Amino acid sequence: MAAQRRALDYFERVWAVVRAVPPGRVTTYKAIAAYLGSPQGARLVGYAMNASHTAYPPVPAHRVVNHKGYLTGKFHFPTPTTMQARLEAEGIRIDNDQVQDFEKVFWDPAQHLPLPEVFLAEGGSEGG
Repeated sequence: MAAQRRALDYFERVWAVVRAVPPGRVTTYKAIAAYLGSPQGARLVGYAMNASHTAYPPVPAHRVVNHKGYLTGKFHFPTPTTMQARLEAEGIRIDNDQVQDFEKVFWDPAQHLPLPEVFLAEGGSEGG
């Protein structure tokens, strides 16, 4: 039970970071993991994103892509085109399942949020 609670706590930390990603920007599984102190934990961030449909308030999971800008999570949405449609609605260009101008739209939580212990203690405020 304690391990299950720790996983849920980690998922909630991931979701708080993702909720802070502004519309029209994307971040990566790797950047979130590094911000939360687990640079090798991108896969665990992916697990959290896969479970994010259960979270409240809602998590803008479409704003999380792989480290090269690919929409690797697209099959975890209602349709395989939902993720792309949501990103395009925010002004992000996608070509062949990859974010275009990735460097310009990439949002690094380590550069835009306070230290995790401060940010998460505040309840994961919006913006950046």
